[in-house]
Amino acid sequence: MAKQVKDFNEGERVDTDLLVSSLQRGTTNAGSPYLTLVLQDSSKAIEAKLWDVKPELEKQLEVGKVYEFELEVIKYKNNLQAKVLKVLPLPQADIKMEDFVFRSPVSKDSLRSAFQEGISMIDNENIARIVSAALNYYANDVYEYPAAARIHHNFIGGLATHTAGMLKVALALCNIYPSVNRDYLIAGVLLHDLGKIEELTSPVVTEYTTAGKLLGHISIMDARLLQIGKDLGLEDSEELLLLRHMILSHHGQYEYGSPVRPETLEAELLNLIDNIDARVNTIDKALAETKEGEFTQKIFALDNRVFYKHK
Repeated sequence: MAKQVKDFNEGERVDTDLLVSSLQRGTTNAGSPYLTLVLQDSSKAIEAKLWDVKPELEKQLEVGKVYEFELEVIKYKNNLQAKVLKVLPLPQADIKMEDFVFRSPVSKDSLRSAFQEGISMIDNENIARIVSAALNYYANDVYEYPAAARIHHNFIGGLATHTAGMLKVALALCNIYPSVNRDYLIAGVLLHDLGKIEELTSPVVTEYTTAGKLLGHISIMDARLLQIGKDLGLEDSEELLLLRHMILSHHGQYEYGSPVRPETLEAELLNLIDNIDARVNTIDKALAETKEGEFTQKIFALDNRVFYKHK
């Protein structure tokens, strides 16, 4: 069995099949072309450099395809990196893609049950109808798409995993603070990131769609909710208005992409819960690649801070 990326060691040469999940072109100071690749299997990803790349080889390489790579594993800035020595094409029809993609540790059935349980807790009929219509619109994609292309929950099923984690926090806060309207908070959690299904290209090798780049998932979901409200005859209801506010404000700050800031208790909590779950996942990922008693690499999404992995 070929060695997985998680088992790579500095100084060794490895011959294995890997998925190209990212490809960027560059030029050295001397004018030589090179490629920066992100290569992965289902265990982990690694950055790789292909120096002095020939035009015919560059044309062969495509994001989303699996190739046989011969690599030299090196350490660069305290991270393992790979130098590409050889690339060979493979018949893509024979590839089992599940061997090369990251999946949620939570089963799809468990995630679907968590969503259904959340809907069942909503007492307000209008809110329940809006949420159900939105989830029905996106159907199975809800349980397949990642929550992000790069930073947190960036794996198949990541969107639903992120949402299910947020639901647990939301229900705990409702038990602690009786002033919170549980219907709105549950609905906001279930709806807040569904626009990412239109913002991102696919569950595998995720990039941003044209609409995703031009509009973003917040604007996309607000428009989708408005259309759902019209279809249900609820376009003038307070329920739809407040749910749209929660979608538009869930990033909390103008500079983080929200056109408005939270102005209901439930909208404020949605922003905080979203932040909690995303940050925990981001830190967990970094700690998983860190030895006990050492610090993580700088985490760009968290102000380039490092985190200590205690013994």
